[in-house]
Amino acid sequence: MVPAMSDLFEDPAGEPAGNAPEFTVSELSGAVKRIIEGEFGHVRVRGEVGRVSRPRSGHVYLDLKDDRAVIAGVMWKGVASRLATQPEEGMEVIAIGRMTTFPGQSKYQIVIEDIRPAGLGALMAMLEKRKAALSAEGLFDPARKQPLPFLPEVIGVVTSPSGAVIRDILHRLRERFPRKVLIWPVAVQGEKCAPEVTRAIEGFNALSPGGSLPRPDLLIVARGGGSVEDLWGFNEEMVVRAAAASRIPLISAVGHETDTTLIDFASDKRAPTPTAAAELAVPVRLELSAWTEDQGARLTRALGLSVTQRRQRLADLSRALPRPDTLLDAPRQRLDILSDKLPQALITGIQHRRLALSDAAGSLRPAALRRLIAGQADTLSRLSARLAPALGRNTRQRRAELDHRTTRLQPRRLQADHAAAMREFQRLSDRLSAAATAQLSDWRRRIETADRLRETLGYRATLERGYAVVRSGPEVITSKTAAEAAGALEIEFADGRFSIGGAAPKPARKSKPEPPPDQGSLF
Repeated sequence: MVPAMSDLFEDPAGEPAGNAPEFTVSELSGAVKRIIEGEFGHVRVRGEVGRVSRPRSGHVYLDLKDDRAVIAGVMWKGVASRLATQPEEGMEVIAIGRMTTFPGQSKYQIVIEDIRPAGLGALMAMLEKRKAALSAEGLFDPARKQPLPFLPEVIGVVTSPSGAVIRDILHRLRERFPRKVLIWPVAVQGEKCAPEVTRAIEGFNALSPGGSLPRPDLLIVARGGGSVEDLWGFNEEMVVRAAAASRIPLISAVGHETDTTLIDFASDKRAPTPTAAAELAVPVRLELSAWTEDQGARLTRALGLSVTQRRQRLADLSRALPRPDTLLDAPRQRLDILSDKLPQALITGIQHRRLALSDAAGSLRPAALRRLIAGQADTLSRLSARLAPALGRNTRQRRAELDHRTTRLQPRRLQADHAAAMREFQRLSDRLSAAATAQLSDWRRRIETADRLRETLGYRATLERGYAVVRSGPEVITSKTAAEAAGALEIEFADGRFSIGGAAPKPARKSKPEPPPDQGSLF
């Protein structure tokens, strides 16, 4: 056994060794750092995620642990933003990175460059934990779900524009009941999936009803089948909360029948496939028309039956009524009796009235009339004496009221009111003129834009790019067989036409654009 260096020299008793090297704290920390980074430059670590911290800087600090040890870990902002699955406490993961030290706290840590769940079991455990937490908040409560509209005018679809899903949805809508469709393109897997789907749902809800871009009456979030990792973006919390908060009814059609994601629980309706989502969105137009015609026929039959029943009821009731002559017998008899009594009743009435007139005329003597006239004349004289003072007082009162009201009707105040009214009228006229000018400018701009679009989409613009139109008489030639069978050909280029084996070509008309030929005639 090799003796230690201190054993080769005899040092004075009690004196410290003088040849041991001295290090500063930074030098020693640096040496430890170089040793650790040299020995563990690139490692894979399997463990359970402990404490997770996400400061405002965007970096992620976490602990990796097993039953006997803990290693601190850090993920820089750029790495954390690219992760498809964010680490959560309790998740079993495999971390890939490099070991280093942090001299400021005298500890070692792993700088994580990639982290992923350790198998399907870890993902499913995290999924169940997240599902339980969101369910406890009431996001999956059936009472929150909205009924789907029977026949939406506009349908918003959140999916990838390049996959077969959107083609299946559009094809099924076209077969059942064509509707307007707005497509919000998103990534349906990877780290961009969750934020883009969230923005799409919130963006559709932010549209104003009746605006230039119509707000959908129904949303469909769709994706084809895949593995749990491929569908994981639809399990993210932000997507689930956006689906639960949507004011527009939402159908989730993620994966196939056996695939289940958290957005299925938060949506208002789950469809087993994207094609089934289109079937849930609209009814079949032919079946609806047939049902309408059947209901109309049933209504017609019901009305006819009702009229027949009421006619029969009226006939039954009419048989129970007496004959009209029988109804008039008693009134006719009473009329005859009263007619016989009428002459005597008239004579008796005249006698009674003559007697009453004689009694009344006895009190109307000339002396009594003169006394009555004299009394009325005295009353009239007395009232006439009071009339003149009363008229004077009334006239003075009315003149005072008129003077009081005249002081309020000053010409200067009327002129000021008239000037203010004229200024308001001028302001409204200016606003009307400006609005009319702006409206005319907007219409002119739209017409010019439409005209430029017409010129761009016209077939002459295609001719400008080097294509040509082949005709034989009025027919457009679209195949080699038709060209060989034709007696003469006329070829139109952007700068004119010429004929092969026939008469001179007709000049191209520039004033009136011709209808675009079949796409097969351009070469």
